[in-house]
Amino acid sequence: MQCHTGARNVQKIMVCLKRVVDYNVRIRLKPDNSGVVTDGVKMSINPFDEIALEEALRLRERGVAAEVLVVGIGPADCQQQLRTGLAMGADRAILVEHDDEVLPLTAARVFLRLAEREQPGLVLLGKQAIDDDCNQTGQMLAALWGRPQATFASKLEIEAGVAVVTREVDAGLEVISVDLPAVVTTDLRLNEPRYVKLPDIMKAKKKPLETLTLAGLGVAPAGGLRTVAWEAPQARQKGAMVTDVDALVATLRDKGFFN
Repeated sequence: MQCHTGARNVQKIMVCLKRVVDYNVRIRLKPDNSGVVTDGVKMSINPFDEIALEEALRLRERGVAAEVLVVGIGPADCQQQLRTGLAMGADRAILVEHDDEVLPLTAARVFLRLAEREQPGLVLLGKQAIDDDCNQTGQMLAALWGRPQATFASKLEIEAGVAVVTREVDAGLEVISVDLPAVVTTDLRLNEPRYVKLPDIMKAKKKPLETLTLAGLGVAPAGGLRTVAWEAPQARQKGAMVTDVDALVATLRDKGFFN
């Protein structure tokens, strides 16, 4: 698809970023099982959200969009991940400060207020976060905003005010078209995010990063869910070698998998 800079289809793309424990870090629980250890642990942009940002930057580079805005919710430390987004190439950032846990419904309500304020032609975010795996925020945002949605995008094209999204389903590939503005959640195969270079990190320090609050946006934290405890998965048992099919059947029977 060829897009000409003289006729942009999307003036602004809003990308939602979440701060998570880096996927290369081994997760450890606190001694009292009240949560995950984060002190001194490397934090990064949620990988699926990073893919969403990369796609937004590529759309802007093709002339489809004029501006890329990154937004996030969390403590002041989230500025680090937003600055990383700016270093990747985003034009500006907004942090909605909130020190407590952010449930998907709260996040969707915050992003709704930002979408109403910023009027983006497209909202991109990862299909899920690797810390809670909820896969809910994008869908909730689309419902609250009253706009179309396309989830699990492995390919995205913008043409004449329409987003054409290829998504992977159980039966193969599904291609759908949604009118803009719309919400699109991104999957792993959509792209490979670029590396951030030192000069870009330095330039990002001068890009605008606005700080807001939930109360300032008129959003109250959603209730109804409470985490009572965390528990590590059981250690994987050592496998056993069998010599033939009869031995395999006997072993499975002894373990109670069938009578």
